[in-house]
Amino acid sequence: MDLKLPISTVIPSLDGPVLQVLARAGEGLSGREVHKLAGQGSVAGVRLVLQRLAATGLVHVDDAGNSLLYCLNRKHLVAPVVEFLADLRTALVQRLADELTTWRLPAVHASAYGALARADGDLESDVELLLIRPDDLDANDPLWNEQAANLMQTVVDLTGNPAHVFELSRTELADHLATEDPILNDWIHPTLHLAGLPLNTLHPVGEQAEVWPSTRSTTLRLSTLES
Repeated sequence: MDLKLPISTVIPSLDGPVLQVLARAGEGLSGREVHKLAGQGSVAGVRLVLQRLAATGLVHVDDAGNSLLYCLNRKHLVAPVVEFLADLRTALVQRLADELTTWRLPAVHASAYGALARADGDLESDVELLLIRPDDLDANDPLWNEQAANLMQTVVDLTGNPAHVFELSRTELADHLATEDPILNDWIHPTLHLAGLPLNTLHPVGEQAEVWPSTRSTTLRLSTLES
């Protein structure tokens, strides 16, 4: 899935970004405005797409005097599909959050960062997740590892993108915070909260621990599953 423009997974042509703009818009937009927000194609190309979509009834056109304003016809039978495709990132985040609520060993914190959180990247971009486990939970606990592996599998199944999980304990996170580790910038700016306590509330607690022996970073790719 293209993490910057998920709708292109199903609509790879210029129609995809045009429909995504209209699905997210709360008011009519001119052809130039749609082109600017879509960030693809030419103004003329976008107008041709809008005219073709208008001919199907999926897009309404209003004459505003000096320009034509375009908006998605939300009563159209296809409109709910377009709205869903335009918001696939939200759907993915919700599916991951829902799965995390079923964990028998809950995470102290879980979030998505990187390309998914920034809404950039491409078809090859990893879906990056941060998992914080309780201090009293061993890093090699079979159930915990099974849960994490299943979550990674879910990412691959839902998107086709590689799943990358950075996992550490709460005390190990405290060590990163205390030393102002640069990786914190990746985890925090921006982040999509999935489960547990917000990351910015997890202040250093107790004594600092040696981090790296039980801090793990794991990647699961579609090619791995197919081999």
